[in-house]
Amino acid sequence: MRCAQRDRCRECGNSVERYSRGDDRSIRLHPGELPAAGVPVDLRWHVSSGIAHPAGDGTAWCRLAHAVICPAREAVALPSASGLVGLRRELALRTRRLIDAGAFAPSVTTDSAAPSQDACRPARPIVQLLYVHYLAAHPVDKIQCVAQTRHRDRCTQTLLTSDSPAGIWKLVPTTAVRGQLAFPAQVMALYDLAALPYKEQLRWRMQRCSVHAAVPSAADLAMAEWEPFDPLVHHAHIQSRLPVGSRRPRPGGPARHGARP
Repeated sequence: MRCAQRDRCRECGNSVERYSRGDDRSIRLHPGELPAAGVPVDLRWHVSSGIAHPAGDGTAWCRLAHAVICPAREAVALPSASGLVGLRRELALRTRRLIDAGAFAPSVTTDSAAPSQDACRPARPIVQLLYVHYLAAHPVDKIQCVAQTRHRDRCTQTLLTSDSPAGIWKLVPTTAVRGQLAFPAQVMALYDLAALPYKEQLRWRMQRCSVHAAVPSAADLAMAEWEPFDPLVHHAHIQSRLPVGSRRPRPGGPARHGARP
């Protein structure tokens, strides 16, 4: 029931469909199928039993990752005869129409030379809950509830609120997984929720606000966006400094929980 979750690309505003992959990660695919003959072999995807696989399925049709044709990203070298260049141009025009109609506001790119209070704020933080490391899709204070409201739209509440228990930022060794070599000289910033009650950690794992966590009958309108953290796959998101304003545990004393991101 949670496959093919409709969403909008936050970079260009065009429609996408979110699927789970076989490696427990997720991917945003372009809605609808495309003729396989016009898509390079290494860019083809197919969906089987609700799971997206990076290959063709032998049919004349295939799926395509949205990132390949997203007009807000740097253009990928594509064969001119494939038709994908024209599809990317069509999405760019659609983005312009959405902006002109006020239905979409692209994210503002700030000058990298200008100081920013969010300079050390991870856009995709590493979070520990239920003894597992996950990569979040948004900053900790922007993770949105996935439940459906009575108006049949997505809940706008975030998981972290002023009246909910918070985790703590700390530096931990960059651990290896699945038999990988360790990274003994590297540390990473981690938002640790391990000290929270089990029920609270489970609420975070389900990605539900406090209100909808108490209403199990409420349906989910989107998939939880947690990705199992892999230091080799997600090395670009590893941050070796604590976010600005976070509190360090006192030497020789208990960790202070309640540090906000």
